[in-house]
Amino acid sequence: MIELIQFPWSPYCIVQRRILEFANIPFKIVDIPPSDRSLVWKLTRERYYAVPIIKDGKTVVFETDDNSQVIAKYLDGKLGLNLFPRAWEGVQNLLWRYFENDVEAVGFKLNDIYFKEFVPATEQLAHIRQKERKFGRGCIEQWRKQQKQLLVELERRLMPCEEMLFERPFLLSDRPLFVDFNLAGVLDNFLYCGHHKIPARCKRLRAWHARMGQLIVKQ
Repeated sequence: MIELIQFPWSPYCIVQRRILEFANIPFKIVDIPPSDRSLVWKLTRERYYAVPIIKDGKTVVFETDDNSQVIAKYLDGKLGLNLFPRAWEGVQNLLWRYFENDVEAVGFKLNDIYFKEFVPATEQLAHIRQKERKFGRGCIEQWRKQQKQLLVELERRLMPCEEMLFERPFLLSDRPLFVDFNLAGVLDNFLYCGHHKIPARCKRLRAWHARMGQLIVKQ
């Protein structure tokens, strides 16, 4: 059985979880504390410490750089989902960079404002420390004060996605490709705290997100 080692709110973990759910196969989720990566370190033979990783029998799969999609491509090949058709190869490559950099960069801040509601108490100090080492002291409080502006900026960055859905049910095609799962994971992270909704102006994106939540491969 495939095992997904993850943090539940990580957008990158959610992407892989959605793909596995779409494939309609049994799989196991292993949640680890963000401050303790020892299981990941052990399974990858001291080559990697981030999440997610996939354990499939004796095979352990992890990313090779910030822009790789090694895990998703492994699952795609193993499960025969055809999420990376050659015709869309370059376009998908550009899109997932936009989703994971431009969209996620705003969405995660809006979710992190409420981190005390979903990060276990024993992990909250480590969570703050990690954020402040990367974004500066008091960054989460700053994001809280900027919440309205961040929501406006997120809407602006989502509008190209809304426009992609004018004449088709999914971002590039009449069926979901990897970028659909990728954007869904980024938005699920933004929505994870339960205090936000996809912007009202993005009506097609809202409908698309609902469709993504109902997808299952028919066996």
